Order: sequence, then structure tokens, then C-alpha cells
Amino acid sequence: MTTSDLESQDLVVRLPGVPSQVSRARHLVAGALGRGHPLYDDCLLLTSELATNAVLHSRSGDGGGFTLAVHAARGRVRVSIEDDGSAEPPCACRTSLNGTSGRGLPLIESLSHRWGFSRANGCNSVWFELVHVTVPAQWTC
Repeated sequence: MTTSDLESQDLVVRLPGVPSQVSRARHLVAGALGRGHPLYDDCLLLTSELATNAVLHSRSGDGGGFTLAVHAARGRVRVSIEDDGSAEPPCACRTSLNGTSGRGLPLIESLSHRWGFSRANGCNSVWFELVHVTVPAQWTC
């Protein structure tokens, strides 16, 4: 499947807030995009970060769940995960060199075209967008 083949695709699914569902979220995004999609690898990596955060840092991981939503249209993909809420809002804080966590949102911030979050009704929704950009042939060596 190429970018031009994607007029519009949507996927919305509710998953249990357990670690095994991080892999399932990746597989669902992989299936929605197809291996040939130019944003495939980055989408899977960033989806994994969002799903992991939902399981580890929200009430989703305490017997709840999270909702994965994917919208792919032309050269743009938007992935969002809504969790069951947390005491604090998501933070793209920097961690120490020796820290074992805290790199997920900075990674999303670095690799995505745009990202953000909202908090409503006690839930967090964190999303990212990736845009496929082609470089004109005359710009390459």
C-alpha cells in the first residue's frame, strides 16, 4: 500500500491496560497502515511509547484499559491513546542519563510532526501526527 492508496483509514479499539497490549497496539497499527506505508516504522515506535505510558503511568494499568485510535489519510497519520487518567498530566520532562524511564514523550516530541495531549473527564488523551514528506529529485545529490 502506498501513500496515494490511502484515501482515509480509521481504526478505534479499546484494549485492556496490561503490558501485553502494547504489542497488540503495535500490531493493530501495523495492520491499519500496511508494511509498505512510508511512516510505518515511526508509527509503530511511537505507538509503543504511548501505549506503554498508558499502562505504566495511568489508571489504565490498574485494571482499566486504553483506547487506541488511528487515522491515516494520504501522507499523514494521527495516532492517539486515551487512558483512564492519572494524578498528573503527561510530561515531556527530561530524565537523567542514568534514568530508566522518562524518554517516551521526548522521543514523540522529537520524531513527530506534531503532538499534544488533553485531559477531560479524568482521562488523558495523548496523540502524535506524522507527515510523509518527499524531497524533490533536484535536491538530492
